[in-house]
Amino acid sequence: MPIGVLALQGGFAAHQKMLERLGHEAIAVRYPQQLDGLDGMVLPGGESTTQLKLLDIAGLTGPLDAFVRSGRPLLTTCAGTILAAREVHSPEQRSFGWIDITVARNAWGRQVHSFEARSDGPRAPESDNNALEIPLVFIRAPRITAVGPSVEVLATFDGEPVLVRQRNVVSATFHPELTDYVGVHALAFGDVGGSRTRAHRH
Repeated sequence: MPIGVLALQGGFAAHQKMLERLGHEAIAVRYPQQLDGLDGMVLPGGESTTQLKLLDIAGLTGPLDAFVRSGRPLLTTCAGTILAAREVHSPEQRSFGWIDITVARNAWGRQVHSFEARSDGPRAPESDNNALEIPLVFIRAPRITAVGPSVEVLATFDGEPVLVRQRNVVSATFHPELTDYVGVHALAFGDVGGSRTRAHRH
């Protein structure tokens, strides 16, 4: 199915490749009319303040908000999760409020503090007895500091939520598109092409 990837700024190309691995048609979205006919959207990492400005300039702010609130699936990563959050601090910033979480910007450290890790063990649908781990890549990543009662925590790192879901929105503070693990994208949009969505066992 056709899935859009917001392509105004940030690492959108890696998300397109991940979606294609799952058998989806990946559309780089830069204009409001491109939302027509899409079955889902990805908001990638990048610089959230810049993305907000570019959304306004492109006339995408209102149409994108309507698209997500229509119930179609949305995956957000890193800066995209900042845009999706109900509340943003450190510093405060405008956001869409699609998912009931509070995030602190760049709270996992600056660019030089980027690191790779593995999750504590996800409670994702494909897991069995929390035996699977998700590979994590953090680059100037936000931290989820509060989670609303209707938000499901799917994976944690050092006990903190890093992958959450509420209704049609799946939000990650890390960059799944920079790993070989397609399970996060499959969680949001399904696996049309039969790709392997399970993480490596230890």
